[in-house]
Amino acid sequence: MPKKTELLDIAVQYACERQDLPKKPRVRAWARAALADNEQQDGRVTVRFVAADEGRRLNREYRSKDDATNVLSFPYAQQPQLCGDLVLCAPVVAREAAEQGKSLDAHYAHLVVHGMLHLRGYDHEAGEEQASEMEEHERSILADLGYPDPYGNEG
Repeated sequence: MPKKTELLDIAVQYACERQDLPKKPRVRAWARAALADNEQQDGRVTVRFVAADEGRRLNREYRSKDDATNVLSFPYAQQPQLCGDLVLCAPVVAREAAEQGKSLDAHYAHLVVHGMLHLRGYDHEAGEEQASEMEEHERSILADLGYPDPYGNEG
């Protein structure tokens, strides 16, 4: 049976001014890779890159945490189509990549995949078993994309 990834509409929005943001085709490829093993591959997802003020406001409003975080996932539906938003806070992602000795590209790839898995229903905060399952899935997807283990010490 042929894959239906072409039915996934991925909008990419840049709501901040940075020269180091990934290009739309790469973002779309990462998002689609997170669905490669999923029967439900159609839907609508928006990936938005934001500055610290918007990231902080959204995290405070939706998670009651008064700081900007790397990625926020807003799932709206998984069936009959996957629908949701991912918000990546560009300055947080850049800072983390530098602190962790990772390439910015690899860190963005990881966070897009991570966010897409949240949209699919994965929840690493629901217990150690689910966290391990989600992390292993992330490792596999990223390895298929040619990236190192995001939880390892590779850069």
